Formats: sequence, structure tokens, C-alpha cells
Amino acid sequence: MATKTDENNNPLIRSRKRFIEHWQIIAFFLVVYDLLAIHLAYFLALWLRFDCVFSQIPTRFFDSYKSFVLPYAIVCILVFAACKLYRSVWRFASYIELILTTVVSLSMSVLHFIFINLLVQRMPVSYHLMGAALQLILLVGVRFSYRLILLVRKGVQRSNRPIANVMLIGAGNAGQMLLRDINHSDSREKVVCIIDDNPNKWDRYIDGILVVGGRDSILKAVKDYYVNKIYFAIPSATAEERREILSICNESGCEVKQIPRIYQTTMDQITSSSLKNISMEDLLGREPITTDMSEVFQMIRGKTVLVTGGGGSIGSELCRQIAAHSPGQLILFDIYENNAYDIQQELKRIHPELDLVVLIGSVRDSRKVFSLFKHYRPQIVYHAAAHKHVPLMEDSPCEAIKNNTLGTYKTAYAAMVHGCERFVLISTDKAVNPTNIMGASKRLCEMVIQGFYRKIAEGKADEIPQLFTHEGQENADKDGTGEVFRNVKTQFMAVRFGNVLGSNGSVVPLFKKQIDNGGPVTVTHPDIIRYFMTISEAVSLVMLAGTYAQGGEIFVLDMGSPVKIDTLARNLIRLSGLKPDEDIKIVYSGLRPGEKLYEEKLMAEEGMKKTQNDLIHIGSPIEFDVDRFFKQLEELMIVAYNNDKNIDEKVAEIVTTYHPAYNR
Repeated sequence: MATKTDENNNPLIRSRKRFIEHWQIIAFFLVVYDLLAIHLAYFLALWLRFDCVFSQIPTRFFDSYKSFVLPYAIVCILVFAACKLYRSVWRFASYIELILTTVVSLSMSVLHFIFINLLVQRMPVSYHLMGAALQLILLVGVRFSYRLILLVRKGVQRSNRPIANVMLIGAGNAGQMLLRDINHSDSREKVVCIIDDNPNKWDRYIDGILVVGGRDSILKAVKDYYVNKIYFAIPSATAEERREILSICNESGCEVKQIPRIYQTTMDQITSSSLKNISMEDLLGREPITTDMSEVFQMIRGKTVLVTGGGGSIGSELCRQIAAHSPGQLILFDIYENNAYDIQQELKRIHPELDLVVLIGSVRDSRKVFSLFKHYRPQIVYHAAAHKHVPLMEDSPCEAIKNNTLGTYKTAYAAMVHGCERFVLISTDKAVNPTNIMGASKRLCEMVIQGFYRKIAEGKADEIPQLFTHEGQENADKDGTGEVFRNVKTQFMAVRFGNVLGSNGSVVPLFKKQIDNGGPVTVTHPDIIRYFMTISEAVSLVMLAGTYAQGGEIFVLDMGSPVKIDTLARNLIRLSGLKPDEDIKIVYSGLRPGEKLYEEKLMAEEGMKKTQNDLIHIGSPIEFDVDRFFKQLEELMIVAYNNDKNIDEKVAEIVTTYHPAYNR
């Protein structure tokens, strides 16, 4: 049995005990008011008709009014109730309530005209006209007076608070919706001017706010109207238009936000709370790369797919896109357990039906790699596992060779002898004319892939040596028949691209942390440039390039125009509402060990071939002696595992385009 205390604390019991709700009390008083208002409206109409002198009202008209007005008022109340006019929340009343109240009131006035003339007494026309007008005014007035009082009170409150002056860019539907939302919200913001490139709208007003001009007027208007914030409200703008306008906005030093592009299709949801910060992608000046992935998803559907380095920025995005398109099994292999755990939980949540295997291990461990391939037999491999931080690898060059080069070799060999169909190496533009050991190690990876392809194409897969540090434990040809090397079908290829926005090691997260800490932002050199692409774009093109492979190719992704890192840093500072060199200092720290001023996408000797996709090209392989290369690689393995600090000299013998910029 519930105690008295339980009853008081139980909202269900409390709701049963409350027989009359607050809104019902308001509705009751509104009914009483309507009765009085209808009586008053038609009395005043009669009084006004006879020059506001009560004694001049003929008795027959006044008696007709008295006998008809009460039944009429009761019928009005019943009709109003049927139309739910007593259930509206009047503090949020809008034009819908206004239209409904107007239609119902005028309809009842028409009935008043008909029935009083037919059943009681013919009344003056002016009585009907003035009565209908007064009834409408009294009914609408009381219903919207609460809304008016709230608006006035809100205006007084806002006038007593500091206001952020907002410039709105875009006088279209999205801009108008955003303007009205700001005007009706409790925010400390006030739209003071509007920018639009349509000259027909210049010097005209939208909800009382002047359209001052086009994009050329932005900086002047910021000063004239003391603008603190700029809201970009053109969701349909192209990437080039967006970049040009936002670049101007960045020069103003104001905080800049924008409506997400998704609102092109949901224009009824635009509010100030939906605005998002400007991202670096918005300033790249190109449309997001979209590709037809149907061929890719057809290739992976039902297949067992392995992603090495699956917890990293590139590897995890590969897993996301693969998981979304029905692989038979997805194997995620990574040395770092935290990253692997994060992507595992994400994939389990989004794709509960996915057959997902997450394994912790290193591509340097040939026993682990062989065990993986023997047990799961992956048909497609995306090899993303690698050490990528240039300065760290300059300090630990042997680790770059062990993990990147030899790890790739061991994984590729295991894939070949266990029937893998396709092996895709994720490479980098730092492999082109490398000046650092990381880039050189990735160039060696590319040469490994090309060497495997050449031997397989010649039917000499058995001549590819097993370069493992613990001999015999993973002997592919244990029975000595060489059967494992016959009919090898593995297609090896590499995909090379530049920097990825937001990836681990990207300068963007580093700059954001430095800005959050108050600076300074460290740029290595004022003239340094890099190519950039978003993670999802890069991964989509990597997967697509994998479908074009015939064997041995190095696919090169078109990264668009290069971006000056100094400009990128300054834009990020402005995007945070701060001023470069004033609020946040920029310090030029000098090129780091092994770092270039610019990255190249292709070696001069490679040339360029087209594919069916304009964004994917093929570099013609540079010829080299494969047998000699494999022998040199075996010697390099010994040097690496001996942790020889002069390993870059041995690397330079193999990679003739490697010119170390750092004398270790």
C-alpha cells in the first residue's frame, strides 16, 4: 500500500489528484471573456450607429439585440470550443491561430447577420459591419495581447544586456528563417545588416534589416555596423563561392558560423542553434569529391577483408566504409589497443550484424601475421599500418624500416602464399624523391609491391625470399614441392596521396590545440605548402583505385591545389574569432629533420597515365633489378635489426632518389 509520502512524490498519483489543470482555468476565464466581448461588440455597434447616444437607439433594435445576443454568444462559444480555440498555447500563438480565430469570428458574424434578420428584426447594415469588426478585434486582441506583452518584456530585457551584432550573409529563404529565429530567441544577438550578391535586393529591407550590398561590402559593413559575428546562410552555395566569401569573412576578425549544407533539403529546420563553425574543408575551395563506389562495394561484398593499422585515421575510415557494404568478414589488425577498441565499439553499435574480428598485433611479427592469414584467409587486404611521423622516424630510423618496409614485406608475403586476391598498399607523396627516412621507407614499400608483382607475372613467385628474422617457423613451402607458389593470383598495387585533414599527425589538430592554449602557433616555414584531402575522400579513392588494378601499379590521387601552411594556420586562428599576430602569435620554427618545403606527387621519371576516373592516375613503374633489390633488402633487414644508426646510408644505396636532408 502506498504511503502518504509516496503519493506526494509519485507524479502519476499527483496527476490524478489534480482535477483542474492550469490551462483549463485560463480557458474558463477566456470563455467568460468571450461571452462579455460578444455582448459588448454588438452593443457598441448599435451605440455607434446612433451617434453614441443611448437614448436615440430605437426600442425595437435594442430589444432585438437583447433577445438575440445571448443565444448567439453561446453558439459562438460552442463553435470556438469545437475549433479548439480554448486549447491553444497563446504565448506561442502564430499566424495559424490568427487565421483560425479570424475565419471563425467572421463566419459567426455572417450567421448573426442571417438569423437576426430572418428570425428577429431587420437590423441596420452598419450594425452588422461594426459588430463583426469589433467582435474580431476583441477576440483577437485578448488572445495575442499575452504574446505582445512577452515580446515587449523580452525587448526590454535584451536592451539591458550586451548584444552581439550579427551580419547575415544571404537574403534568401534560409537567411530570412535564421533572421526571424534570432529575433524571436532569447539570445544576446541582434542582426544589424544583411549581405547578398543580388543587386535587386540592395538598399531594401527584410524584417526591418537593411541589405547593405554584396560580398565586396562585407569588410566595410563590419566596421560601419560594429559587427561581432557573421552568419553564412547560403546552404546552396558552391564550394568555390563558399571559399571566396568565407575568406573575406575571415579577414574581418569576426566569429564566423554557417548553416550546414544538409539544410538544402530541410529548409524548415533552420535555427541559430543549428549553425556550425567554419571548417578547413570549407576553405579548400573545391566541391567534396564524390565517386561512384558501386564497383568497389560489389568487389568487397561477401569477401573477407583485412585492414592492417585499422585503428588509425585512414584504417578506421576504411573499416567504416567497408563495414557499411556487407563484407563477409572484416578483420581489423592494429598494434595500438585503444584505437582498435574505439573503432570496434563504433562498428558494433552501427553494424550489429557485421562479422567483425579485432586482433592486436604487429605487422613486424611474421609468426602473428602468418597465423592470421592461415586462420582467416583474407581475400582483400588494405595495408595501412605504418609509422608516419617524419621527425620521430628521423630519430628512430631503424624502426621506420622494421615497421614500414619489412612489415609490408612480411604481410605481402603472407598474403601471396595464402591465396589473397588483392593487396592494396597505402603509400604517401613523401615517397617521391624522399628527403626523410619515413618517405624512403614508404618508397621501399612501393618497390616491394612492384617486385612481388614482377616475380608473380613471370611465374617465379618461388624466387621471392622469405625475409624473416626467425627462419623456418613460417616456411611457406614446408613440403618442399613448391606447390604453394604455383598459380599465385594476388594482385599487388599501391595508392599514393598527400596529407589528410584531421588525421593523426595532421597539422590541423596541432594548430587547434595551440590556439586553444593561447598560442603561439608554430609553422615550420612561411613558404611551406602541402596537398590536402579529407579522410573520407582519400579512403573512397583508395578503395576505388583498388578496383582498377591489373598488378604492380602505383596509383596517384589528385589532391587538387596545394595549400600554404602559413595561410592554413592564419585561417584557423580567424575561424576561432581571433586575429593572427595580435591575439595569437605565429612563430616560424624552421624545417624539421627530413622535412621538405613542398611534396611531390610523382617522380619525374614515372610520368602519368589516366584511369577512367579523372582523380586517379597511374605512375609508370621505374625499372629496377628485382633480384638485386631483394638481396639488398635482406642486407637492410640485418642492419635494421642491429639498430645501426647509419642505416640511411644503406637505404640510399637502394632508393637512388633518396637524398637525406638531415645529417644524423
